[in-house]
Amino acid sequence: QVQLVESGGGLVQAGGSLRLSCAATGRTISSYTMGWFRQAPGKEREFVARSRWSGLITYYADSVKGRFTISRDNAKNMVYLQMNNLKPEDTAVYYCAADRTGDREYDYWGQGTQVTVSS
Repeated sequence: QVQLVESGGGLVQAGGSLRLSCAATGRTISSYTMGWFRQAPGKEREFVARSRWSGLITYYADSVKGRFTISRDNAKNMVYLQMNNLKPEDTAVYYCAADRTGDREYDYWGQGTQVTVSS
């Protein structure tokens, strides 16, 4: 069993930056694909970014490409999401998730951290 805890959310002005962290406990996530998702009020949860186990292969939603960067430190069991040039439409609860087998079926989810971008 893996527990995921996100942190780093907050209120920021448009154009600003935030760095989200996801701390994993219970098992090592070094072999897992790790992802970030978000859910805005009244909308469905959507994919933001994911990182294959090594961190060398990453994928991004078109809406965040060039602004967000996913990274990981397997030695520390941590995953990060650096968010730059934030926009009001990035406002959402951000979730960290772990995919054990790389099949894009995420097995473990965190509780989420709120990101609010003011215009």
